[in-house]
Amino acid sequence: MLARRNPVAKLAAALVPTLALLSTLDPLTPALFLAVELALVPLFGMSLSRLARRGWPLLVTAAGVASAQLLFTTGGLAAALGIALRIPAVALPGIVVFATTDPTDLADALVQNVRLPARFAIGALAAFRLVPLLGEEWRVLALARRARGIDAGRNPYAHLRLAGSLTFGLLVGAIRRGTRLATAMDARGFDSGAPRTFARVQRFRTADTVLVLGSVLMALALGAVHLAY
Repeated sequence: MLARRNPVAKLAAALVPTLALLSTLDPLTPALFLAVELALVPLFGMSLSRLARRGWPLLVTAAGVASAQLLFTTGGLAAALGIALRIPAVALPGIVVFATTDPTDLADALVQNVRLPARFAIGALAAFRLVPLLGEEWRVLALARRARGIDAGRNPYAHLRLAGSLTFGLLVGAIRRGTRLATAMDARGFDSGAPRTFARVQRFRTADTVLVLGSVLMALALGAVHLAY
């Protein structure tokens, strides 16, 4: 199963379609990439229904961007469709990789296999683990403001203004939490510069190389189909 592959290999394989799609504007190429990506999702141990629950905001974003492209530019339907297909085609591999990868394994692999600084990798791991707290903090802030009598009701303008205020409060809270986290990590010796050991060794095996090469070959093949038509 591809979900057990090295996190760095999965990340590299996910970046290949992104780089390939940056150079195309037609709707055919992202449609081909998206079809192949959806066909490969079960190989990562992830069902399409689970993917839909995680990725539905992308569909809303793609529809909004395509509508704006169609209404306010002269690119036409083909350009709007190309953008609408490119957004999920670029984002889907990343969603699958992060949904099927343990964050600790990813941080260990970045340090061991890519030789990134441990301070950066572990800091990114800590930040990644704090992301789910943002949703809960948003809910708490909204309830606190409602308890003070601040409610937008049915006024859409008031909703936008309240959302901006909540976003600012969430940003302030995130900065404070990040500062405390950085201080705590330094107090535990993460900035000591001493060589670190790892409880779980992340090995880059032959199957991981095959995964990356397979992604490159897929991108080249789909690019050739685009050039042929």
